[in-house]
Amino acid sequence: MTEITLMSDPKVAAVPVRDCGEPLVDVRGTGTLLVDERYKDPADAYAHLREGVLQRLLHAQELLPDGLRLLFVEGYRPLSLQRQYFEEYAAGLAADNPSWTPDQVHAAASRFVAPPDIAPHSAGAAVDLTLADADGKECDLGTALDASPEESAGACYTDAPGISAEGRVNRKILGAALSAAGLVNYPTEWWHWSYGDRYWALATGAEHALYGPWDARR
Repeated sequence: MTEITLMSDPKVAAVPVRDCGEPLVDVRGTGTLLVDERYKDPADAYAHLREGVLQRLLHAQELLPDGLRLLFVEGYRPLSLQRQYFEEYAAGLAADNPSWTPDQVHAAASRFVAPPDIAPHSAGAAVDLTLADADGKECDLGTALDASPEESAGACYTDAPGISAEGRVNRKILGAALSAAGLVNYPTEWWHWSYGDRYWALATGAEHALYGPWDARR
């Protein structure tokens, strides 16, 4: 398996950001994406993305085989919520692994929740999504969306062995459409794709990220 660059890698944080100023837009305004409300928040932040990311999602949907649709689950995540998620998950890992150093805990936590300072979700640049059939029923992609490495025994990794044949096929279908539309995957989470953030820039060789933390710009 190809070595995975984690979100905690200093190379990610070292990527410069030149925010292009694109606004956050509500993905529900397209009328074409299926939107799941499992992470709905009072401000409806979850249903927003940078405009350029949304346009690429719509293109990816056009590339899917007949009978399949993208099922959008979560986009923008405020920095305060990202920090809460990261700190809670890191605290749980530290409690379960008392011999780990703080650096080990930080790296392990970043497999599942991005450190707040570089988090693609908080830039409005990342989306958690899956596939659904023509009736809106969620497809089998091998694990539940948002299954942690611990609870899935690593099956949440995009290229993990041992998942169902149907799940493997559906991951490839999802990945082919999103990659063709210009998004990149975080390999520890089959459902996490992004465009324009620091991780995308590092993965594609771009000189800089297009989107920085949204809260910092308001």
